[in-house]
Amino acid sequence: MDHRYALSVTWTGNTGEGTSTYRGYRRSHTVSADGPPDLLGSADRTFHGDRDRWNPEQLLLASLAQCHLLSYLHVCVDLGVVVTRYVDRATGSMSTEPDGSGRFTEVVLHPTVTVADDTMVEAATAAHRRAHQLCFIANSVNFAVRHEPVVLADR
Repeated sequence: MDHRYALSVTWTGNTGEGTSTYRGYRRSHTVSADGPPDLLGSADRTFHGDRDRWNPEQLLLASLAQCHLLSYLHVCVDLGVVVTRYVDRATGSMSTEPDGSGRFTEVVLHPTVTVADDTMVEAATAAHRRAHQLCFIANSVNFAVRHEPVVLADR
C-alpha cells in the first residue's frame, strides 16, 4: 500500500532585496498542510536562522522521535504492556564539510517509559527493538538511530 503526503513551504524572509547578498535575507519560512496549524521554520542559528523557529535539523530529529513513540505504543499494545508515561529527550549529531555540505551522523533516542506494573518492564524494554524495525522514518535515513531507553514501573 502506498501513502502520499503533501505540504507547502513558503519562504517569508525577503527583506526587500531578495537574495542579492548572503546576509541580506532572512531564512524564515512557513510550512503548511491541510489540517494542522502552520509551522514556523528557519535555519539553525549557526546558519543565520531565527532560533525562535523550528529548523530542519530539529524537525528531522522530532520525526524520528515521534515515529519511534508511535511504533513503540503500537508494539506495547500487541504485547499487553500498559504504558502510562513516555518522555523522550532525543539528541542528534551532525557534521559539516568545508564545502558547506553536511549530514547527520547519529540520532540517539532517550525514552523514559513508565509501565503499569513491574512484570512488564522486560517486555517494555525489548519492545524498543521491534518499534525501531517498524518505524518508517528510521527505515528511511542513512545514519544510525540508537535507543537508550529507561523503563520504570508504577508499582
